Amino acid sequence: MAGHSKWANIRFRKAAQDSRRGKLFSKLIREITVAARTGPDPDGNPALRAAVDKALTANMSRDVINRAIQRGSGESGGEGYQDVVYEGYGPGGVAFLIECSTDNRNRTVSEVRHALTKYGGNLGTEGSVSYLFNRVGLIQFAGNVSEEDLFDVTIAAGAEDIDTLDDGRIMVTTPIDLFYEVVTALKEAGLEYDEAGIEQRPTVSVDIDDEMSERIVNLVGVIEDLDDVRDVYTNASLQME
Repeated sequence: MAGHSKWANIRFRKAAQDSRRGKLFSKLIREITVAARTGPDPDGNPALRAAVDKALTANMSRDVINRAIQRGSGESGGEGYQDVVYEGYGPGGVAFLIECSTDNRNRTVSEVRHALTKYGGNLGTEGSVSYLFNRVGLIQFAGNVSEEDLFDVTIAAGAEDIDTLDDGRIMVTTPIDLFYEVVTALKEAGLEYDEAGIEQRPTVSVDIDDEMSERIVNLVGVIEDLDDVRDVYTNASLQME
């Protein structure tokens, strides 16, 4: 099950810097608020649990998280945020899947369209690229464990695959309905992961050269900086050093 995974280069997430913490927290609070609409209990709401875990990783306080859950569940008059996904293409025919939480869809679609168009891409219709992605659970280790350490625990709990990446990281892939079973099994076995969440994984990758890779990275950065955007996924296989 070992191997090298091109799609590991596809998703980009900027490290949260102190100067951007307020903006990051705003996005995380929106994500929690929207996820809590379908239930305020993280144990019974995988989307909420993933949002809470992400917020805790970013050092958000429990009080702030709980208030966001209360707003989303209607306990304290939640804001009118809703989830929306935009699909389109960037330069080089690279597919973009952009997940947002917004209280103004007209504003959000305008900003996303402008960013794609500026870089030579275009906004697509619903379903135009989503068929190129599968939603999966991903658990990442920074090389502090081996595949052998992880194999028995993760596969027994329902993991689909274990990949060793070119940079030495190990990525465990799970079906979304078994994601938390695998996470729980890892915790019980004392195996600490660096990051875990539910992501969009492309089924087909597009190979692009160095110059195009730089353009794609810049475009992803521009889209990620939009206030309403939570996550950006592409099917680009980067060639950058």
